Amino acid sequence: MGESIYFTDNFFSAGKTEIYNGNQEEIGSLDLKSAFSSGVDILDREGNIVVKGSFRFLSSKWNVKDQNEQEIGKLKKRLSLFSKKYVYHSYHHGDYEINSEAFSKEYNILDQDGNTVATFKKVSGFFRSPAFELNNHSSKLSTEELVAVVMGVNMIIKRNNNNAAGASGGGS
Repeated sequence: MGESIYFTDNFFSAGKTEIYNGNQEEIGSLDLKSAFSSGVDILDREGNIVVKGSFRFLSSKWNVKDQNEQEIGKLKKRLSLFSKKYVYHSYHHGDYEINSEAFSKEYNILDQDGNTVATFKKVSGFFRSPAFELNNHSSKLSTEELVAVVMGVNMIIKRNNNNAAGASGGGS
């Protein structure tokens, strides 16, 4: 527990990317669906789906499901002026606040008592595309579930950036 893991976002292309531990050993993978569906499956080392994440249909909420397609949580952005805030509602373990300072690439995931249960940040390193480093200290949330949450935060940010770019593009 508490070991860092690393995974990449394929950016706009679909396909698999590896999840590594700190020793650069593959411990699983992400299967990114098409850029349009914005879904992701988190797979174990044997290639079995452990957790899935995707947007609800025509919604800005990110759903997290288990391998049996049962919803286990949902992520949403919380309005905030000077920081980035999200709330992950785990159906089994309650609400977790995810926050970051306005220009920071580091995020904290806090439980209901304000304790940091995980951290993640965007890093550059031995990956070709931007990667995330996740450090899970939680005894309740699995690393795979947290990977789905991190990817959800990333997808919400991307969607908001794309919408803002489209809105300022001089359209109607």
